[in-house]
Amino acid sequence: MNNTLTTVVIDSAAPLALAKFYQAVTGWELTSGTDDFAALGGGPVGLAFQFVPGYQAGGWPDAGKHVHLDFEVDDVAVAIKELEHLGATKPEFQPGGDDWTVLQDPEGHAFCLVPRG
Repeated sequence: MNNTLTTVVIDSAAPLALAKFYQAVTGWELTSGTDDFAALGGGPVGLAFQFVPGYQAGGWPDAGKHVHLDFEVDDVAVAIKELEHLGATKPEFQPGGDDWTVLQDPEGHAFCLVPRG
């Protein structure tokens, strides 16, 4: 088989709001946005968010976490401050040392910042 990954879809309580958060993180274009589904384009794959009634993200650390995104950044400390300003939080538990930093988006989905280089 030779299949192509086109989009990563993330369950969400508020797809449009979460898409706007990740739009600010990535600089990608909002290609669709409703209360049920929102999508971003402009990256190596699409990033989309779908409404799930009663959705609650897995905690951190929590065995219920299903998937997370990694973002390469030029300066981790600067990126953390910018993302916290957008609504991200930095949990106390940080298993990555200097290799990566775990943050959570406004809905609680974990994602990591990795130093570029």
